[in-house]
Amino acid sequence: MKYLVMIQGTQADYEAMGGKPSAHSPAWSEQDLQAMFAFMGAVNADLVESGELVDGQGLTEPARARTVSAGPDGRPLITDGPYGETKEVLAGYWVLDCESLERVTEIAARVASCPAPEGAAQYPVVIRPLQDAEGGPA
Repeated sequence: MKYLVMIQGTQADYEAMGGKPSAHSPAWSEQDLQAMFAFMGAVNADLVESGELVDGQGLTEPARARTVSAGPDGRPLITDGPYGETKEVLAGYWVLDCESLERVTEIAARVASCPAPEGAAQYPVVIRPLQDAEGGPA
């Protein structure tokens, strides 16, 4: 079965990774960044080796996102940012092909333990099964 495994973050988190702290996110050092990149690289390498990785990407900061919806007159309404009603956004994802929900949960638990500087926000790792073209589990 295929699953979408998602990690979350905020614009402040991206800025903190660039060295700009805020009330909600301390500045990341180069050592903090390297620890996170090494951790995620090891997760990805293990998923490739096990044959479970279908795709995975980190996403750019929310400030570079755009939302397009239908306006009241049917014309496109374009706004900056991914979501107006929340600060947390999708920061990255994996599409995994795993034998069971238990296995993908093990992977998500590993991802949730990614190193971060003291005081950095902790976000849940979200698992969503993918549907195939017929509407059932992929």
